[in-house]
This record gives sequence, C-alpha cells and structure tokens, in this order.
Amino acid sequence: MDNQSALALYLGLGLVASALLAGGLLMMKSRGASLPTAHGSGTFAAVLIWLRDPVWSAGLGVQTIGYALYVAALSDAPVSLVAVMMQGGIALFVLFAAIFLREKASPLEWTGIAGVIAAMVMLAFSLKAGATGNEAHLQSLWAFTATSTVLAILPFAFARLRHTAMASAFASGIAFGLGSLYTKPLADAFAVHTATNPMLRMFAQPWLYLVSAANIAGLILLQNSFHTARGIVAMPLSSAISNVVPIVGGMIAFDESLPAEPIAASLRIAAFILTIASSALLAVGGDEPLGRTPTR
Repeated sequence: MDNQSALALYLGLGLVASALLAGGLLMMKSRGASLPTAHGSGTFAAVLIWLRDPVWSAGLGVQTIGYALYVAALSDAPVSLVAVMMQGGIALFVLFAAIFLREKASPLEWTGIAGVIAAMVMLAFSLKAGATGNEAHLQSLWAFTATSTVLAILPFAFARLRHTAMASAFASGIAFGLGSLYTKPLADAFAVHTATNPMLRMFAQPWLYLVSAANIAGLILLQNSFHTARGIVAMPLSSAISNVVPIVGGMIAFDESLPAEPIAASLRIAAFILTIASSALLAVGGDEPLGRTPTR
C-alpha cells in the first residue's frame, strides 16, 4: 500500500471514529431523562443504574470502539488532519440530535454551535505548527488544575446555569480537558524511562489515576447535563471547553508556545476567542428552560 492510500485509510478510520463517538453519545443522551443524576453520596448508585441500562451501556461501548479507532488513526496520519475529522463529530452529534431526538435550538444557540464547530476546525489546522513542550512544571500544572477546578465550580453559583444544566456541561469540558492535559506526562512516563518496566512506572506515578479520575468525572458531569439539557447545546459546549483547556494548560505547564507561523498563530488565537464567545452564547442563548425533549 502506497503512502497516499495508507493516509486515506487512516483518515477514513478517523471519520468512522468520529461517527462512532457521536453515535455513542447520542445513545447515552437518549437515556438522559430516564436515568437518575449522580450527585453526592448517591453518585455510585446512580452510575450503577446507568451501567445496567442496556442502551446507555451500549452507547459507552460504541464510544470505546470509536476511541480505539481514533488512536489507530493517529498511528499513521497527521494529528492535525485527524483532529479535523474528529471535530466533525460535534457536527454529526448536532445533526443526529436534531433528527433522531428532535431537539431544537434558539437562533443564538445555533450561532454558538456554528461558532464552536468553526473554532474547533481552526484550532485543529493550527496544531501542525504547534511547538513541542518540555516536561511538566509541577507547580504551574497544579496551579492551573486548581484554577480550572474553581472555574468549573463557579457556574454552579448561578441558579439559571444550574437549572439549565449548562454548569454541568461546562464543568464536564474542563474535566475532560484536564484528562487530556494529564495524558502528556502519562505518555512521557511510558515512553521515556527505559530503565524500569514502563507499565510499572505508569502505575507508580499519579498521572494514570489523574487521567482516569478526570475522565470519569467528565463523563458523570456530561451525563448529568444530559438529564436536563438538550444534547444539541450541552455536547458542543463541553467539547469546546475540553479542546481549549489542554492547549492553554500546555502553554502554562509545559512551556508550549503559539505556532511560529503567523497564519497558524492567528488561527489559534482566533479559535480561542471564538470558542469563548460561542460557549457564552450556548450557556445563555436559550430563553426557555432546557427541558426534556420527547423522543417519539
């Protein structure tokens, strides 16, 4: 197989992965109104109910297959191109939610959704020119984690954002983003240190547990938002934040910098600004409460 055919194959895998991830989330969202939310001491019991639900657990399985194909696509295709394919998952989820769940959005929310998709594509095209960072500056990483945690909690102070579940969607994006950020030192622990068994070293350091905890928290928060919020709004908001957090965190904690190429740097800055503006529109764009949507 020549290089061009191999690239087409792996980009095709990325496209299938994107569709599976969107489809899995759609299955999980379809059960959002019927399943309990996970809060406080009842979190474990609620998650067990989710796992026993055949549609929800099947959606989680579809997502797992999609993620495995995403990793396979990254093995032999430029990360920037695969990232563009994966951002198509946001558009697919929005399309699926509108068709199969019959969800609707206000004009401001549609503007926010379009802005998120555009920003994520711009961000993906800027990745190929990104500067590689160094090992983590732990003080900066913990400071960024603490700041991000405060930002995740802050929306819960506003009654409207709690009521519409936008607070949960926003917090899920920060949790997923931190999980992505912690993946870098986890990968370094696996690849760099050859004197000891890399698997043992991974388990001996905190990164594996932090990645797991952040992604589990993100999944719980996103499913909580699905209980009340329309997926057509909650998923793009969560996805947008989860893409921005690791890039900002990488610049703060890993000495990563803006791309040297002016066009790529401009794309990344514009993507950040557009993401913030679009996320604000998604958070406050609806005039009516985000109630459960019939799925007849």
